Amino acid sequence: MSSRKWFWGAENGSTSKVDERTGLLGKANGVAPQESRWQIAKKLLSFLGPGFVVSVGYVDPGNWATGLEAGAKYKYELLSIILLANLMAMVLQHLAVRLGILGEIDLAAATRKHLKSPWVWVPMWLLAEVAIIACDLAEVIGGAIALKLLFGVPVVLGILITVLDVLVFLSGIGSRGFRPLELVIVVLVAIVGGCFGIEVWLAKPEYPSIFRGMFLPDLSVFQEQHALFVSLGIIGATVMPHNLYLHSGIVQHRLGMEPPREAVKLATWDSSIALFLAFLVNA
Repeated sequence: MSSRKWFWGAENGSTSKVDERTGLLGKANGVAPQESRWQIAKKLLSFLGPGFVVSVGYVDPGNWATGLEAGAKYKYELLSIILLANLMAMVLQHLAVRLGILGEIDLAAATRKHLKSPWVWVPMWLLAEVAIIACDLAEVIGGAIALKLLFGVPVVLGILITVLDVLVFLSGIGSRGFRPLELVIVVLVAIVGGCFGIEVWLAKPEYPSIFRGMFLPDLSVFQEQHALFVSLGIIGATVMPHNLYLHSGIVQHRLGMEPPREAVKLATWDSSIALFLAFLVNA
């Protein structure tokens, strides 16, 4: 199997409903009849969602803080690091997709399955719980500060509102499925992307400098220690483990919609499109 087929998933041999003449022609040639562009687009749209849920972790305050620091001090010189970090993230999210769809198991369950000794998996579980709390702490405080800035809500009350609305929203997932949450997040990501697009248009950046910083970086900048620290911060804020746990779990909501290899390909397109949009925002 070629590396290309291994990455994107092998072609599925089954065919959709086609007329008898097309089906016979496909069998005679030894290939399945090709789908129309509308059919391919429809299938891709049905798989859009999990990648955008994951992309929220790529446009969070950590990415903005490191991106603003890099831009303020080094202008376009560290764009290549943002590009590299996003390419790394795309590959890792693809591996999470393969685990969730082909293995039908999420990363947390797979880790527990392969770690037999409680002396290993219990500390890892406790560390994971601490990491979840630390991550949620930033989101809850951020939501409370946003309510304070927008509506003058006291911070303590804003924290309670933020916690309550998350619990209410998550309680409705079981009865209505995961799709409504995906649609809400797709809309929110689109709004954030649109706002940044308008800001870029108003800022009128130097596009030749953007190209040089992204594809022809000046390596001498990395001789400065601070530039190395900022670069590590960019990679650390982009390639985050909790997205791998999340993606390998929520992508399983697409099980059974398409043959496994085709599902991997469509889910990879979903995450790649979402992460590309996140890359544009961060860059």
